[in-house]
Amino acid sequence: MNYRTKAEYFIQGITQGFVEASEVIAWSDEVVVTAAKPEDWMLEISTCGPDDRLAVLSHLNTVKGSADPVELAALLKAKGIA
Repeated sequence: MNYRTKAEYFIQGITQGFVEASEVIAWSDEVVVTAAKPEDWMLEISTCGPDDRLAVLSHLNTVKGSADPVELAALLKAKGIA
């Protein structure tokens, strides 16, 4: 799954209330460790606090690429969001 698809999932999750900022921060921490060259947004999200919902959303919106609609739909469906 590409980063943009996951970012879209998290954006929808935070705005709709089924994802906490802390979950996004934990994901970003994992991405920083596994990425060959961490991108700015990864580091920015990793340094956010669990109450920095708006900052996390702002950084998620800077993730480059295109979301895969099929993968995004599958992620949302798994959370019970149609």
